[in-house]
Amino acid sequence: MMRSILSKVKLHSETGGRPPAAVELTPEGALAAAIPAPGQPPVYAFAPLPHGALIPGIGEPNVRMPEDVAGAIRTALDAVSPRSRAVTLVLPDPVVRVFVLDFDSLPAKQAEVLPVLRFRLRKMVPFDVEHTGLSYQVLFQDKEQCKVLAVVLPIAILEEYEAAVQAAGYEPGAVLPSSLATLEAVESLEAMLIANLSGPALTTTIANGSDLLLYRTLDLPEEPSQRLQEIQRGVAVASAYYEDKLGVRPYKLYFAGNGEAQEFARWLNEPELEIVDLVPQPELGAATALADTSIAGVAGALAGVR
Repeated sequence: MMRSILSKVKLHSETGGRPPAAVELTPEGALAAAIPAPGQPPVYAFAPLPHGALIPGIGEPNVRMPEDVAGAIRTALDAVSPRSRAVTLVLPDPVVRVFVLDFDSLPAKQAEVLPVLRFRLRKMVPFDVEHTGLSYQVLFQDKEQCKVLAVVLPIAILEEYEAAVQAAGYEPGAVLPSSLATLEAVESLEAMLIANLSGPALTTTIANGSDLLLYRTLDLPEEPSQRLQEIQRGVAVASAYYEDKLGVRPYKLYFAGNGEAQEFARWLNEPELEIVDLVPQPELGAATALADTSIAGVAGALAGVR
């Protein structure tokens, strides 16, 4: 299960695991989820943001309207009545860079691993790796090779989002990028092609049991026809990679993000590729209207939490 693999991939975490509440921030708003009591299903709530309040990216400040962003976080979380002030913060994909890296071997101590990762990432990211939030998880290791999932983002951007959560009266107990969070909602051990669509980006992933074969985020243009072309191209590339690595064409794509699976299927116009929701909208447990926002990120952030 991907959950066991990614449960430690956190840019910042408290001892004792993830909190029983989560909030995902997107340009559209704040989506919150909380587990009311051990063994109970999550409750969800959404609070919208005005246009331009949050603009995800790594080159400039993201939180353009701090009071509005903090207010949306507070409204959404208050509606689900978390058991603690600590929450898992789910970040937009465009602010995070995720890599699957191969090494011959890695040092045994974490303090010695991070400099090795920073050295490898130095020429792979468009920002100073010495001032970043960096976390990693070993996906596979034997005597001859080591496969590592590395997650990195500028520390100034991370601090912006954490400050917004704190201004809302809560504490970021763990941090995950959206598409890694959605993977934690995956229960299947079979190979899965997943597309996570947000306003500014499309992330395609291929999960194969305990392995992550692909993680690719595309920044999308605003112009509708160009945006559609990039979405179609991004899925086509991921499908080709799936076939190359696994020897068969994908027959199903799991969808998360803005909109509905049926709408995404119309955009792709790929009759041989069935499009289904990775995590369907909840029939019960919505404290507010959830708009067209996928719950996959916050559902994954709470996977395994009691």
